[in-house]
Amino acid sequence: MSVAELIAVLIGELALFAAAGYLLFAVDDLAVDVVYFGRSAWRSLTVYRRYPRAFASALPDAEKAGPLAIFIPAWDESAVIGEMLRHLLRAFDHPNFRVYVGHYRNDPATGSAIATVLDDRIRPVLVDIDGPTTKADCLNHLYRALAADEAAGRARARAVVLHDAEDVVHPLELRLFDRLIGRAAVVQLPVVPLINPQSRWVAGHYADEFAEAHIKELVVREAVGAAIPLAGVGCAIDRGALDRLAMAHDGRPFASASLTEDYELGLRLGALGLKTMFVRIPAAPGSPAVVASRGHFPASFRAAVRQKARWIGGIAMSGWDSLGWHGGLGERWFRLRDRRGPLASILLICGYLAALLWSQLAFAHLLGAPLMFRSTPALAFLLKVNAALLAWRIAMRLLFTTIGYGWREGLRSIPRLVVANLIAIAAALRAIAIHRRGGSVHWDKTAHIFPTEVQAS
Repeated sequence: MSVAELIAVLIGELALFAAAGYLLFAVDDLAVDVVYFGRSAWRSLTVYRRYPRAFASALPDAEKAGPLAIFIPAWDESAVIGEMLRHLLRAFDHPNFRVYVGHYRNDPATGSAIATVLDDRIRPVLVDIDGPTTKADCLNHLYRALAADEAAGRARARAVVLHDAEDVVHPLELRLFDRLIGRAAVVQLPVVPLINPQSRWVAGHYADEFAEAHIKELVVREAVGAAIPLAGVGCAIDRGALDRLAMAHDGRPFASASLTEDYELGLRLGALGLKTMFVRIPAAPGSPAVVASRGHFPASFRAAVRQKARWIGGIAMSGWDSLGWHGGLGERWFRLRDRRGPLASILLICGYLAALLWSQLAFAHLLGAPLMFRSTPALAFLLKVNAALLAWRIAMRLLFTTIGYGWREGLRSIPRLVVANLIAIAAALRAIAIHRRGGSVHWDKTAHIFPTEVQAS
């Protein structure tokens, strides 16, 4: 058998494997679409005909506001933490909150930046060990500081709100949490990545993915009875629920050995039988803006790969080990979706490699070589079905990015699919390599920026 014939056989096997995998994943995604659009149609025909649509600005205040504790873990955040805290204090429309900001003894720059914000509502918490440890470990130090303050006579917090050092908070966020935290143990708001004009393709692909995930995916997740995983920002946890986790884990409610402690937290609380809620609500009538946490995401390919490798390693690999497969059908379905990242990347590699090899044989054929690869009927059928499903997936990405960011970003989301695939492949390979070495339990964070337009406001 010649080299060309071997390549032709390899193309066929790779293409068949990739096409079969793509079909399974596409049907899985299509099921989410069917549930989402079916639920939306049902609510339009029933709920919204009987009740007016809700707006955060029109919700009545909670009977008793707060107190609320806001946790912000910080390592090497001197560039953003000061401006973030000043904006937070200006923005929040709530009478009773306190901000716990964690920083490490070997990171004096971050401590100094926090100290520039002179306000009694800011409570710096020194982590008296060398960092970075993990974000979860820093959060556990903040939890202990809160408990110590309460033991010393400060009023018990009603809920704990999580944010990162680069977040742009929404003014109505705390009032919304106050209104809803009694109805659920966990309330997660949407996360809206800010568009970075200097990184339309790398940072921009986060906008596409979060638009689809936080307009459609989490809605379906809640609808089928699966627990809502926390995003680590823009979320509130009932104080009593956090205490229950702390009692079960030696006083540490956040999984210190996990790099995706936020994701695990929502699922652990759901496993306790507590209600988790995703809330996407417009801020005011006539405004497309929703109450959400906003912020910039990594702008370079390398930084995006590092961040997504951490997500894949924590959710698809370590999360599999620590959380297992529990719950009802809806819960198991979404845990399967959460953990398909490494396999999806392998399928992408196979598909791209098959396309590359096929292009080489096709080019050789144009130069006069015999055509060595001919598709089988089964492969031809799979390719046609997958082409139709791919067109649907592109339409969904276009639709939800347009809803979140307008038609221009919606159109950009189409070529950004290729960028997203390349980042996913590189991130999965990095996550697998780290996992094979026994994992890496430290704060593998990325550099952050705070929007200049918000600083000036």
